[in-house]
Amino acid sequence: MLRLNRMFAVWALVALLASACQQMTPPPTPTPAPPTLPPIPPPAMGDLKLTILYDNTAIDARLKSGWGFAALVEYSGHTLLFDTGADGPALLDNMKQLGVGPRSIEAVIISHEHLDHTGGLPALLDTGSRPTIYVSSASSQWLKSAGAQTRLVEVTDALEIFPGVHTTRPVGAIVEQALVVETRDGTVVITGCAHPGLAEMVRQAQEVVPGKVALLVGGFHLYQTSKEKLPPVIAEVHQLGVEKILPTHCTGDEASALFRSQFGENWIEGGVGRTVTLPGKKLD
Repeated sequence: MLRLNRMFAVWALVALLASACQQMTPPPTPTPAPPTLPPIPPPAMGDLKLTILYDNTAIDARLKSGWGFAALVEYSGHTLLFDTGADGPALLDNMKQLGVGPRSIEAVIISHEHLDHTGGLPALLDTGSRPTIYVSSASSQWLKSAGAQTRLVEVTDALEIFPGVHTTRPVGAIVEQALVVETRDGTVVITGCAHPGLAEMVRQAQEVVPGKVALLVGGFHLYQTSKEKLPPVIAEVHQLGVEKILPTHCTGDEASALFRSQFGENWIEGGVGRTVTLPGKKLD
């Protein structure tokens, strides 16, 4: 019995010491709350990627060239075609070589109805592609007949096609519209031939989106302009705030060389296969 009492006494002493140790142990330090993170900034619209699909020259031996113009515009999840060149099979072959599916094109903007800008449209529609087509309201019934196959919009004034993508008001004796795309660096202005005058097309674009033109690209219709009349054209383009220039199609070798001498590293060589990217405009 004495032995049993001693065992109980030992157990009681052990329990007492354990309780004392627990009371002496400081409480655990609370884990600090994670810092509050700053709000996520608004996402940027997808960068602009512009690819020339049809032009007088080609920078890639796989691609076909010809008199005319067409440019693919990929922007903020949308895919547009500006003009369609003169020859449908050549346009479609270039698209195939560059991995552009005809049915990926959501909209076709026709600058003006000359065949070197509209000739590829029937072949594109024959693939089953059904983009919305934007043409000047002054276009002929032949061009408007494409509305029998797909949705056709007759443009009478400046128009926003997708957020950040606009057509200018159709102007000129040879009625023409340009495409204006907003980027963080300024606008990108794409012309088919600039028949109303290159500076006039830039001014029309700046009526839609005021400010600097980060890039002016397309046909400038200066191939028949005398050499002495070219410098004033280039000077006026500079004065309107055009930063970079990419002459194509009907610009002419002499005018293109003069643009190169005046713009220096801001001159970009054209040709089928040429691709230019610019950062997209942030959402408001």
